[in-house]
Amino acid sequence: MSSALPPTHTALTVPEVMEALKLSRFTVYNLIRSRELPSILVGRSRRIPADALRTFMETKLEEAA
Repeated sequence: MSSALPPTHTALTVPEVMEALKLSRFTVYNLIRSRELPSILVGRSRRIPADALRTFMETKLEEAA
């Protein structure tokens, strides 16, 4: 049995999301708090699934169109 997750199941840190979206830490945490950007908490570490970030960006692009 393989324990490795597929590459689409990566989790990003808040700084990685900040860099990807070119947003401030405050804004990223506001998106998380408002549940616009799903995240998980592992211990004291916040992680954003890459799929969730991709979905968030696609939704925002559709809203802008």
